[in-house]
Amino acid sequence: MSDAPLDLLLLPRWIVPVEPAGVVLEHHALGIRDGRIALIAPREAALREPARQTRELPDTVLIPGLVNAHGHAAMSLFRGFADDLPLMTWLQQHIWPLEARWVSEAFVRDGTALAAAEQVRGGVTSFSDMYFFPEVAAQVAHEQGVRAQVCIPIIDFPVPGAKTRADAIAAGRALREALPGLPRVRLAFGPHAPYTVGADSLQETMALAREWDIRIQMHVHETAHEVEEAVSLHGERPLARLARAGALGPHFQAVHVTQVNDEDMATLAATGTHVLHCPESNLKLASGFCPVERLWQAGVNVAVGTDGAASNNDLDLLGETRTAALLAKAVAGSATALDAHRALRMATLNGARALGLDALTGSLEVGKAADLVGVDLSGLAQQPVYDPVSQLIYATGRECIRHVWVDGRALLADGELTQVDEAALIATVRDWGMRMRLGASGA
Repeated sequence: MSDAPLDLLLLPRWIVPVEPAGVVLEHHALGIRDGRIALIAPREAALREPARQTRELPDTVLIPGLVNAHGHAAMSLFRGFADDLPLMTWLQQHIWPLEARWVSEAFVRDGTALAAAEQVRGGVTSFSDMYFFPEVAAQVAHEQGVRAQVCIPIIDFPVPGAKTRADAIAAGRALREALPGLPRVRLAFGPHAPYTVGADSLQETMALAREWDIRIQMHVHETAHEVEEAVSLHGERPLARLARAGALGPHFQAVHVTQVNDEDMATLAATGTHVLHCPESNLKLASGFCPVERLWQAGVNVAVGTDGAASNNDLDLLGETRTAALLAKAVAGSATALDAHRALRMATLNGARALGLDALTGSLEVGKAADLVGVDLSGLAQQPVYDPVSQLIYATGRECIRHVWVDGRALLADGELTQVDEAALIATVRDWGMRMRLGASGA
């Protein structure tokens, strides 16, 4: 124990460290020093440690910060614009034309600011973003104090901010050089999908990912149509094609994965590829069902993501995790599939592992970053509390999240955002909405 006093001593009713698995600590305390967890101990012992500030958190469960493993942050400005449509109709006839008309650096700045603030309110301390102008998204995440994996978008046609693959990679190089000034931001490549990224693009992306030692995130096996078309065109399923190209592995994050046969399962497990499960987007777009329990039992690391607010329509990772837990039971035909403790692990440590952050965050352990969430379980809908993790997953909404810290810095304090002028942000976003509605009507 250091002779220096703790910066902050938190005294919640419960602590759920996630690692070790299945543990709930009652009447314990957590101490923070220099942005790291310095102490987890029984309350009475912890109170003997000097602390600059001590905070009682009655009826509160303290959990690791949630990790939103997949999303498109700036698409929050498209929330509700084109609902109730199948994926390819939604993309080709609505989203891609919208993006061509509206997406700019200013759009990405304001949309990412909205998404980051919404996520902090919902207990997300780390998120992954795959969208255009990644350098802008990285700067917004830095300003709001949240962790981010920012993916350099790779796609085989012109997009906002990158007319060619070379443009996208050049922007990625510049962002890579800026990373020392953005300590909570990590870089990844985001080749969109096997049907929009050809062999040459994939090979260049893989080579650069190895050179830069960064991860790759890609939409894979999102729909039955995608898989059927790949078999028709290439004679093999997309996962098999990616495996043959050497793309898969512990550095690869496969998003959605709703269409899985035994061969796919074996490939994912053998390569150590991570699966990023987005249940609500998959449900809303009728894309299919990811077999989470089968993947988990096969040894595949499964994390959870919201996808973008244009296809979800919220960035509520706690709600997403509840949906994931319930859906996993229905898909597996077993009420014991993905129990509450494993669901929480999927939204925290599994997500951190997928993003390569598990040595830093994802669980409450001494030495890790103080990325914490305090959830108030005192409400009517949370009573009685037999198991705080069950109440958290099955009976609690994000409105019960009262405190969020990243690196020991409060980003949400007593339900109020500390780094964002919420009223000004809402006004800015409403202005975007008005302009896009007028544009859509031709006025």
